[in-house]
Amino acid sequence: MSCKSIVTISREFGSGGREIGIKLAKRLGIDFYDKELISLAAKESGIDPALFERIDEHAANSLLYSLSMGMFNFGQTGFSPRDQISVNDQLYLLQHKIIKQLAEKPCVIVGRCADYILRDKPNCINVFIHADIDYRMERAKKVHNIPENKVEAVVRKTDKTRSNYYQFYTEHKWGLASNYHLCINSGKMSEDRIVDVLCNYTLAYEQEEHKVKEEE
Repeated sequence: MSCKSIVTISREFGSGGREIGIKLAKRLGIDFYDKELISLAAKESGIDPALFERIDEHAANSLLYSLSMGMFNFGQTGFSPRDQISVNDQLYLLQHKIIKQLAEKPCVIVGRCADYILRDKPNCINVFIHADIDYRMERAKKVHNIPENKVEAVVRKTDKTRSNYYQFYTEHKWGLASNYHLCINSGKMSEDRIVDVLCNYTLAYEQEEHKVKEEE
């Protein structure tokens, strides 16, 4: 199918949101971005990609530490650092800029507040992938090789980190249904079936958008 949309995917840890995003992009014939944003941000800034990778994994924790120390403020106009913007904050600002640029063409973007950053784009479809904690724990053990005695703590901590990060930058609640076009429980159907649903929704959404434009 010929896709004209940008699809953003937010996801609970262990729900398979990244894998669904990869399959969806392939099915739609458009580009996929997740960790690729790190490489693009590093290239633009000249900062070591390995450093950005480490910062990205702990962004919310570093962010909350910076807030508690009063290192900077963040508002509608962006960061107002007291001294200097930290590397994790540089990463967010660069990714914000890059996401805006990438969204000039159809693509799938996972995480990084992309749904909020692109909230004014009419051709942007926002999806949240979630699942029961037991399903996500089992999947995390298999896919991420997390030990049985640590898996629940890792799953819950990662979700908390993502929630804190999202809420700080957007002032919206992460995972709240009203922020998305679709919320899908990945524990209730296969990845391929979910991709079918998302493809069908994307096609229907584009048809409705085209219909509205014709009536204007």
